[in-house]
Amino acid sequence: QVQLVESGGGSVQAGGSQRLSCLASGSISPINTMGWYRQAPGKQRELVAVITSGGSTNHADSVKGRFTISRDNAKNTVSLQMNSLKPEDTAVYYCYYLAATIRYLEVWGQGTLVTVSS
Repeated sequence: QVQLVESGGGSVQAGGSQRLSCLASGSISPINTMGWYRQAPGKQRELVAVITSGGSTNHADSVKGRFTISRDNAKNTVSLQMNSLKPEDTAVYYCYYLAATIRYLEVWGQGTLVTVSS
């Protein structure tokens, strides 16, 4: 199994920055995708950014140019640098892990709240 532990989050004013990190432990597949999703109150969970173990990234249009995802494969960590935060970025952010080589495994973190005040 794989476990995800998130850190970061909290409250910040609009225009500010925050960094989220997620540490994966357990039976980590060398080929995997990790990333971040978010869920705002009353809304569906949505993709923020994902990154493959090969380094390919995909960022949601709403965060392009403001958020940057990165990972350290040696440390099994994925980070999300969030700049120029807006009130509409307020949400619970969930770390995500997906491996689908030998067997399919999808894991979610417990979530961390990011609140952006205007």
